[in-house]
Amino acid sequence: MTQHQTPETAELLDARCAGLDLPGRLALAASLGRAVFTTSLGIEDQVITAAIGTHQLPVEVSTLETGRLFMETAALIGETEERFGISIRRFRPDERDVDAYAAQFGLNGFYESVEARHACCHVRKLKPLEKALAGADVWITGLRRGQSGNRATTPFVEFDAERNLLKINPLADWSLDMINAYVEAEAVPVNPLHSRGYPSIGCEPCTRAIKPGENERAGRWWWENDEKRECGLHVAETATSLVPTPA
Repeated sequence: MTQHQTPETAELLDARCAGLDLPGRLALAASLGRAVFTTSLGIEDQVITAAIGTHQLPVEVSTLETGRLFMETAALIGETEERFGISIRRFRPDERDVDAYAAQFGLNGFYESVEARHACCHVRKLKPLEKALAGADVWITGLRRGQSGNRATTPFVEFDAERNLLKINPLADWSLDMINAYVEAEAVPVNPLHSRGYPSIGCEPCTRAIKPGENERAGRWWWENDEKRECGLHVAETATSLVPTPA
């Protein structure tokens, strides 16, 4: 464990971030060691990618190519690389894990139970994330407090005990209006699905447009009743070991 990777240091850094702008928060993250930003290509993440590229910050940019992304999301990866002169590392699920999941639950078995959905997210997101963050000191995310009630207390910096690293959320206090203003001012390329009612975009089978009055993440796993539904990347989920790991 490095001197930065402690809950106490996370608390001190959280206070420092409150007085910094976005480039300053990202520069602070990069100064703490090997920093990895994982992008879903959503509008928040595009803002962070733009800041990293524009200010040429030493932050690795990675994405999880789950195999079930919207066509629009996949196309945005290359467009973003070209726009900001960066390379986005792709991390994909192991085909053996995908095959094992399909054999146990069916390709779209995630609609049948919460446990099966968690297992799918484990195969297509959590295991690739482990590879993306291997050896990292800092994990940068696009989490915002305004995205959902489950994220309302998101700090700027927290200690991720499970992964033994610092997790930095530089947009924690940004509103959607601030995000949109930045995108317009900096001509940041965004997913066209946002203009079609998709404020939060995940895998295609698991994402729908939201209805008037719904929160930003209401279109994610909409068939589930749990209001705190997450994939497990940022909130620990259960039942992620249902699919055996192939030998």
